[in-house]
Amino acid sequence: MSFKRIFFILATVSVTFYACGGGSNPKKNPATDTGLTFKDVDGIRFYEVKRRFSNGLSFNKDGFMLQPTWIIQYQAPDTMLAYSPEKRGMEAFYLQYDHGKIYNFAREFFRVKTIAKDSLILQRLQVEAMVVSKGEVSDVNCTYYTQNYIEKVLKTTVGELQRPTKLDTAYIRKLAEKTYKYPSNPDTAFAATEIVELKPNSKNVSSKLIGYADSGAHRKSYAYMYPEYRVEINKSYKEFSYRFSVIVDVKGNLYVNRIQGILPEDVPHRKKLIQGIADVYLKNLLHIKPGTTLGIPHSSEITISLIGKK
Repeated sequence: MSFKRIFFILATVSVTFYACGGGSNPKKNPATDTGLTFKDVDGIRFYEVKRRFSNGLSFNKDGFMLQPTWIIQYQAPDTMLAYSPEKRGMEAFYLQYDHGKIYNFAREFFRVKTIAKDSLILQRLQVEAMVVSKGEVSDVNCTYYTQNYIEKVLKTTVGELQRPTKLDTAYIRKLAEKTYKYPSNPDTAFAATEIVELKPNSKNVSSKLIGYADSGAHRKSYAYMYPEYRVEINKSYKEFSYRFSVIVDVKGNLYVNRIQGILPEDVPHRKKLIQGIADVYLKNLLHIKPGTTLGIPHSSEITISLIGKK
């Protein structure tokens, strides 16, 4: 898994929303393939039950999980309401019609694929310089149902529909099996939704999850992909301070991967040095629980800021 890759996949509704201005009146926009427009579902509340890539999966190869969480409601003539956990209520945003079947609200672009009295399907789009990006970042389909349809027709609950599928489990198991064959390989390791845990088993060490290593990981929906721990060792052989990433396999073994703040020519020597510290100190002073996804353990990458004190 590469830490340089920044995900622009649709975040949870808990991200901060901002209204966007401009555009024409939504009630004049083209109809969808059902012949309906937003004005035909005015006042109807929809709950997001699925958020998947076009292959039907909720995960990609890097371990990113699409989580359906939005609640939306169109309000004529040009407003989209969206639930805000922070405000514990629906928040209003201007619904901007762009062109074709593309809309914008809450700083997100969507292509409307289906509008029906009991369901919506919106394709989330990543737009850069007014151009829709290709590939995975614009390959997210969000399905919404009404409460009445969920309870009376499907006879289930929102929470049940939002759960990962058997197809997701099979996919994660397949990815995990690759990490069993190549436990130290950063190319087969992938982010764990339940991150690696580092717990001290000695009074001479402390460990704390301090945040997320990637500057683009401020969105809660994918912050788990970049966990960073601060580990302090007392009574070490000398004082030192290193920041690096490690691959943690299912047995709790640590494999140093990337080292920050040094020249390329110094990497081999420094990597050997830090690997020795990881093998001697970290393995013996920490209880290391590997990361898991859907209950399946696998190799994943974490960042460690390591401080040694004499």
